[in-house]
Amino acid sequence: MNGRVLRIELRRSVAPWAALVVLVPALAFLYLPGGAWWSGTTAWTAQWTPLALWTRSLLFYLWPLAVGLGALQGLRDHRSKMSELLTSTPRPARHRAATLAGATTITLASAFMFLVLVGGVQVLAHTEYTHLGWLPISLIGALSLVAGAVLGMGAARALPSPLTPPALTMGVFVFTALMHMSLGRTETNTASGIPITEPNRLSLLSPMVEDVREAFVTLSASVHVGQTIWLLGMAATGFALLVAATPRARLTALTPVLGGAAIALLVLPTDPRQMYVVDKAAAEMVCDGPVCVTKTQQARLADLAGPGKEALRLLHGALGDQAPASIRENTAVLQEGSTPRWSRKTLLLDFDDDIIAAAKGDELTRALIAKGMVPGCTPVGWSGFGGDEYAQTVAVGWVLGDLKPLDGTSASMRGKVEAETRPVWKELKALPRAGQLSRINSMRAAALSCEGDPFEVLSGGASR
Repeated sequence: MNGRVLRIELRRSVAPWAALVVLVPALAFLYLPGGAWWSGTTAWTAQWTPLALWTRSLLFYLWPLAVGLGALQGLRDHRSKMSELLTSTPRPARHRAATLAGATTITLASAFMFLVLVGGVQVLAHTEYTHLGWLPISLIGALSLVAGAVLGMGAARALPSPLTPPALTMGVFVFTALMHMSLGRTETNTASGIPITEPNRLSLLSPMVEDVREAFVTLSASVHVGQTIWLLGMAATGFALLVAATPRARLTALTPVLGGAAIALLVLPTDPRQMYVVDKAAAEMVCDGPVCVTKTQQARLADLAGPGKEALRLLHGALGDQAPASIRENTAVLQEGSTPRWSRKTLLLDFDDDIIAAAKGDELTRALIAKGMVPGCTPVGWSGFGGDEYAQTVAVGWVLGDLKPLDGTSASMRGKVEAETRPVWKELKALPRAGQLSRINSMRAAALSCEGDPFEVLSGGASR
C-alpha cells in the first residue's frame, strides 16, 4: 500500500473519525480533576509506568469502540453494493483487505500513541527517572486497538448487517466488563479474614489493566507475551475473515483467534503476584545517609533528607535503642485488604500517605515522627480515621512537647482530634518518665504488630 493509496483510503473511510473518537474522549477523561489518575505518585503524568497503565485502563471503553468502528468500516463495500464488482477484479483480495484495514489501524494506533505522547511530555518534566520498561505496556495497548478494529472489519464482512457494529460494540464491552468484575476475578480471604477479589488468568484476555497502586509496580513479561499472542491471533482472524469468500473459509479463519487464546492461557500467569510485579530497577534505593527512597522518587530525596534525619534524631532521643535507625520508602506490595507489615528498626515511608503528602519542612519532621511511632494499621487499599490517628497525634506531642493536629488532618476532624487527644496527652505527661516510656513502648508494640488499639493503650487500657 503506497502513500497515494493510503491518502485516498483516508479520505473515503471512517479512519480519521475513528482516531478522533479514541483521542478526544480519552484526553477529556484524563484531564478530569479529582480522579485517582490525577494526583499522588501514581498520577498519569508523574511516572512512566503509571502513564502506560492509566492509558491502558482507558481501553475499558476504547477497545469496544475500536471494534465497532472497525465493523462500520468493514460494511462499506456492502453498503455501496460493490462487493460483487470488487471480487471480479484481478486485484488479489488480500491487497484490498490490507488497504481497507491499513488506514483505520494506522490512525487508531497513532491516536493512542499520541495520547501517550501527551502524557510523556509532562512526565519528562516531573521525574528524573527514565526507563523503557513502560513501552511494552503502551505498545500492547495500541496493538489491542488495531487487533480489535481488524476483527470488527472481518466480522462485518462475514455478517454484513447494519446491526453488526452496535452488536459487536456491546458484546466486546460486556466481555471487558465481565473480565474486570466477574469472570476475571477470584474471591479470596486475607489473613485478617477480609474477603477480597483478585484478577485471575482470564482477566488478562482483556487489554485493560487494574488501577495503579504503586509507581514501581508493572506487568510481568509473561503477561506481555501472552497478551501479544492473543491479540495477534485476533488480528489474524480479522484479516482472514476480510479475505474469506466461502463459509468454509470463514470457519477456518477462526483458527488463529481460538489458537491464540489457548496458547495465551498457557503462557499467562495464574498467580496475581506474578501478573503485577515490582520493577526491581524502579524500586532500587537511592540514599542520603539513613534516608532512602526508590529511584522513581529520587527527586524528592533532597527535600526529605533533612527532615528525615531530624526525625530520626528526635525519635532516638525519646525512645533510645528502641527508635528506628533508618527511613526507607515502602516497597512492599500487599494484596488489597491485607494488614500492613511494619519494622521496628526501619521507618517505612509512603509518599501518598495523607500526612506525609501534606507536610513540608518542619511539618514533614512531625509527620515522619508520627509514622515512626504509629505507622497505621488500616487494611491496604482502605481508608479510615480513628485510633491510629489519635495515637499519632499524642505520640508526636509526647516527643516534641506540644500537642496539635498533624498536617493532613482535615479541617472537619481537627476539633474532634483535639477533644479526643488532649485529655490522654495530659494524663500521659502527668506520669513519671519511666511510666510514660512504658506506656509509649506498649503503644508502639500494638501499633507495629497491628494487634490492639494503640490509642486505647495510651489511654491506660490493655492491648488486645
